[in-house]
Amino acid sequence: MSDLLVAKLFDLTGKTALVTGGASGIGYMAAEALMGAGCNVMIASRKAHACEGAADQLNAMGLKGRAEGFAGDVGTEQGVLDLVAEVEKRTDTLPILLNNAGKTWGAPTIEEFPYEAWSRVLDVNVTGMFYLTQKLLPLLRKAGTAEDPARVVNTGSIVGMQPRGGTAYSYGVSKGAVHHMTTLLSSELAPQHITVNAIAPGPFLSKMMAFAIGTEEQREQAGKRIPLGRVGSPEDIAGAVLYLCSRAGAYVSGHTIPIAGGLNAAVAVKAASVTED
Repeated sequence: MSDLLVAKLFDLTGKTALVTGGASGIGYMAAEALMGAGCNVMIASRKAHACEGAADQLNAMGLKGRAEGFAGDVGTEQGVLDLVAEVEKRTDTLPILLNNAGKTWGAPTIEEFPYEAWSRVLDVNVTGMFYLTQKLLPLLRKAGTAEDPARVVNTGSIVGMQPRGGTAYSYGVSKGAVHHMTTLLSSELAPQHITVNAIAPGPFLSKMMAFAIGTEEQREQAGKRIPLGRVGSPEDIAGAVLYLCSRAGAYVSGHTIPIAGGLNAAVAVKAASVTED
């Protein structure tokens, strides 16, 4: 059988993944995609009951892979250590780590943005992501080979590439840091048979984005400001995650892939036209 068949390129049967922040939103979409390709997925976030409920929902879909959910808080050092201990109870190798847990904070104006909004957001979005990856390196190394490396996929954001996101200042800064950290970690870990990439989603329906695109009318209005004319769908996340985590993406590392309907290019085109004038 040809190795270039789609079914083989994207097959994850027998693999195990950890998805942080996987009880809802982008993480849930990614977990469903991984399970559909045969991967067994561990879902972790601060609220154990939410993760257990998400796992039950996913398992009820009859997908090829299975899910299990449990608590995991990447916002503190002890929380990361506790999460690593839980993972080590369940597996001795980790082919896929999806660092998706995230936190945001907004304020009415820049003058009202509080001091603690920086540390609390960066503790989860940047420090926790780095520290969890660091502590799981032994399991990632065991899983990776030259032909089939272990995969780390970090969730960044389009607001880490462009000045979007309103007054959620620390969120945008944190996602820019995630993109840069992805490049740094790839440089060090690729020779150890671990790829590190990131996705940079634009507007997708999630708890974090419900305030902006929670209604059909809001999504329609948002779509008018997006070059491809719509907000993102679960299939858009699924395609990118499966590419990066399967044989199809085994030779890709150090990249941040915008999944934003062309928003990543829209400002650049406008800026170029201004320069030419």
